[in-house]
Amino acid sequence: MLSYQHIYHAGNMADVHKHGLLAWMLAYLTRKDKPLSYIETHAGRASYDLDAAEARKTGEAARGIQRAQSWFAPDHPFTRVLKQVRAEDGPQTYPGSPMIAARLLRPADTIHLAELHPREHGALTYAMSPYPVTCHQRDGFDMAHSLLPPMPRRGLLLIDPSYEIKDDYDEIPRHIAKFTRAWNVGIVALWYPVLTSALHVPMLKTLSKTYPDALRAEVRFPPARPGHGMIGSGLFVINPPFGLDAEAKRLKDRIDTLN
Repeated sequence: MLSYQHIYHAGNMADVHKHGLLAWMLAYLTRKDKPLSYIETHAGRASYDLDAAEARKTGEAARGIQRAQSWFAPDHPFTRVLKQVRAEDGPQTYPGSPMIAARLLRPADTIHLAELHPREHGALTYAMSPYPVTCHQRDGFDMAHSLLPPMPRRGLLLIDPSYEIKDDYDEIPRHIAKFTRAWNVGIVALWYPVLTSALHVPMLKTLSKTYPDALRAEVRFPPARPGHGMIGSGLFVINPPFGLDAEAKRLKDRIDTLN
């Protein structure tokens, strides 16, 4: 449970898909002059050095953000955050979802981040120290249950586990059912890998049946290396903001060019 470190995969095509859509949603939410809550269950370290030995070992960023960053317009919120962090921390810096949220949200907004891994939590706390963010070293699902419904009531919950625990595929629909009962107005976004093993398929069938109006934004791309089991990325969004479907299709059309 505590072995996963995202530095090996930071900036891969799944990150491009997930973070591009997350940045769009957060920017959309901030169009209204009303505060909001952002909650993330599996935060990671928030900032990644793509020159680090771990990142270079897999080379996934070369087939991800380094190939795809031109797909986003200069005024896209994802581009804005990339430009900001690279200007401050170097051209090989890659922002994780906590950094994207911290950069796009406002002082009146509330951010809660959970990360259980001790080393990753320490790095997260350091990266988030300039921002009005609460970092929790605890199970992310437990944290979300304890906070919902949040104040402010507007907002977004991102669920982004490593799926190292195979029971996650069975347990996540149960967690989400409780989340949506407690917070029926919130945007609940679940990231999941598209796998050759099809482990994700029963979970998505359950969620799609329970939430027929949710947006299932799924893309396919070549595996990061021969034999790698992840061949795509998905974002299942309950209460999707208006226009997200069009943004998801735009990004999918670009990723489809890789196949």
